Amino acid sequence: MKKRMLIIGINVVFLSACVTDPYTGQSSMSNVAKGGGLGAVVGAGAGTLFGGNDLKNAGFGALAGGALGAAVGAYMDHQQQQMQQSLQGTGIEVQRTAENTLNLTMPSSITFGFDSAILTPQAQAALDTVATVLNQYPDSKINITGHTDDSGADNYNQKLSEQRAASVSTYLSQHNVNYARLTTQGMGEKMPKVANTSEANRAQNRRVELAIIANNNAGSVQQGVPQQNYPQQQGYPQQYGNPQ
Repeated sequence: MKKRMLIIGINVVFLSACVTDPYTGQSSMSNVAKGGGLGAVVGAGAGTLFGGNDLKNAGFGALAGGALGAAVGAYMDHQQQQMQQSLQGTGIEVQRTAENTLNLTMPSSITFGFDSAILTPQAQAALDTVATVLNQYPDSKINITGHTDDSGADNYNQKLSEQRAASVSTYLSQHNVNYARLTTQGMGEKMPKVANTSEANRAQNRRVELAIIANNNAGSVQQGVPQQNYPQQQGYPQQYGNPQ
């Protein structure tokens, strides 16, 4: 009986994830369903952990976890759709890399001038759009990572990648994206997208990536909550003397 209750609980979550979109109310089998199912499994484990392996508690945990997972899935579905629509024609690539993660790739052709960590006007216009969407979906963290090709010294590439990531972070925070949501890192030349065997390939490797990662409570509160802005990073951007 208890096993059947657990199975029913998880199945109910899958079904509810398929039919309940917190934003549209429409039926769909998308990331909402996937998130609901994943949340159900995690919730079931939590229910048994805190309920002494009682399968009844596992069933309740499945329902609660599935509801949260469905909310996160819907939250990211809508953020992805809005990002893709808003960034059409900007050159920024938008990809869903995980259930709770959205990745934006800014190629070197639109981000920085030759040998510079100063954002181009084209990049600033694109980041204005990114900031607008991020401020409508505040339940996430944004990890900003700079990358270079393999030309030049390793330590120079590392520094330049850090400065470029910081430039993006500073610009977003200046446009009301809560500074506490932003983290930056530079990977230098260590994580190329493709082999550095041609100039075309090197151009692909010179990029800045933004990983937007939903919080566990994403979608459980109303969008559009005003955010407090934090003090800006100092000392960026700067221009440097080696090409990347």
